[in-house]
Amino acid sequence: MVILLVILAVVAGFLIFYVSKAKKEHPKGLIAAALSNMGERFGYYIMNAILLLFIVSKFGLPDATAGLIYSVFYFGIYVLSLVGGIIADRTQNYHRTIQWGLIIMALGYVGMAIPLFSQDANGLIVDGNGKWWGILIFTCVALLFIAFGNGLFKGNLQALVGQMYDNFEAEAAKKGPEALAVAKDKRDSGFQIFYVFINIGGVIAPFVAPMLREWWLKAHNFIYNADMSALCHQYLADGQVTQKFTETMANSVLPTADYGTNLTQFCSDYILTFNQGVHFSFFVSVAAMLISLIIFFTQKSKFPQPAKKVAAETVGYTAEEKAAMAKEIKQRMAALFAVLGIAVFFWLSFHQNGQSLSVFARDFVDSSSIAPEIWQALNPLFVIILTPLVMGIFAMLARKGKAVSTPRKIAYGMGLAGCAYLFLMVFSIMKHYPSGDEFRAMDMAQMAAAGLAKAAPWVMIVTYFFLTVAELFISPLGLSFVSKVAPRHMVGLCQGLWLGATAIGNLFIFVGPIMLNAWDIWKCWGVFLAVCLVSMAIMFGMVKWLERVTE
Repeated sequence: MVILLVILAVVAGFLIFYVSKAKKEHPKGLIAAALSNMGERFGYYIMNAILLLFIVSKFGLPDATAGLIYSVFYFGIYVLSLVGGIIADRTQNYHRTIQWGLIIMALGYVGMAIPLFSQDANGLIVDGNGKWWGILIFTCVALLFIAFGNGLFKGNLQALVGQMYDNFEAEAAKKGPEALAVAKDKRDSGFQIFYVFINIGGVIAPFVAPMLREWWLKAHNFIYNADMSALCHQYLADGQVTQKFTETMANSVLPTADYGTNLTQFCSDYILTFNQGVHFSFFVSVAAMLISLIIFFTQKSKFPQPAKKVAAETVGYTAEEKAAMAKEIKQRMAALFAVLGIAVFFWLSFHQNGQSLSVFARDFVDSSSIAPEIWQALNPLFVIILTPLVMGIFAMLARKGKAVSTPRKIAYGMGLAGCAYLFLMVFSIMKHYPSGDEFRAMDMAQMAAAGLAKAAPWVMIVTYFFLTVAELFISPLGLSFVSKVAPRHMVGLCQGLWLGATAIGNLFIFVGPIMLNAWDIWKCWGVFLAVCLVSMAIMFGMVKWLERVTE
């Protein structure tokens, strides 16, 4: 709780700074759009922090299977943004599409909040029966609602922000070339401010599920332990009591609890209580969706409708003008798809935060004082803290006549993401860490004999520092790049394509836990390091061409 209060105080200070900056230098609707997106980000970061670990702890599934469900869900979130962009472009009603997205997402979170379990007539958890599968299918349907609602919402709101800057630059152009140059320079920083605001919900969200879960566990005489749910599922499946089960159980109950030799009752109660606390966190997500809906509905007069501008601009083009426009559109779309190809590999690497990095935090990092899910708060917290520094560096270089183009920033970002995995690879080699499966099977005596110990918290801090700086070079600037090259009548579609590239990267993120559990884990980190370095090299090879297209 103390950590959360300190973080909230830091966030509040930065929030005041960003509001002041946005009001003075950016379009009026920017802050309203960012606040509308905070609820969606809140739910997103709860999911990002807990989904894989929640599926494993509730259903007793292997990391690889839970990781595949997670990957498909995150693929759906982003690929359906392409569908949402097409719907908004064809209906010419971005506002209504966004509102329906928030409503459908809220319904999905309601489904996730319902604490359904597979229990026999005595109330004991039962694995492997038809009812168990039915509950898993219900969970997947709720996830589908969240993904579809997100698809209607996410890309279209970003398209509105891009349209704000189109209007902002058009107004500046009336004042002369110098004013236009200043206005164009604001687009990258505007998307970075937008990105900061939507991460505020992400700072708070990872604390919600662990706090509710630990409160609910203590209310039922249990203590949180990251390993206990998996060990309980294993006992219910084979009835074997291992040394690690005995050690972990002793550290998972309060002195007032007395299960004696009734281990089946203990395991059933622990799984039930552990996951009920997680279910409660989704009710908070529902509230966040409703707040976002209220903000958007009351502030939508500040948001542009791209359809109105397109209708005004597409009247009266000659055949020659249309041919020139077609050529320019072809060049712009080629540049867009080139950057989208790099984005696929960035998100494959970055979104390991909900996959192999979550498994690493659960199994290899000491969680006695900080639950594994809470580490997800580092990413949005670093976004808020580091954005002024990154913006300041870019602004300083621009004043000196050494402005860094958006494509070049994206290339640097891939290298910074590689630094995170280089650090993890070297650290894992130095610690002689085996595969995840081998490490989890060890009890305390076996770990001591092998000279192994769990990592200290600072390892996660360093990792998320590098990944977040990389994200600041790629994600908000990628949105800015898309808004620059997108043809005016395809803004929703192009923002959807950016999110579609993210979807493809997400579809394959399940390979992270598979590699981590099968190999010595340094090899897993080495694969992601190679992906980042190759992507960086390709991006630098395209930089000059991309710079010409975006001039």
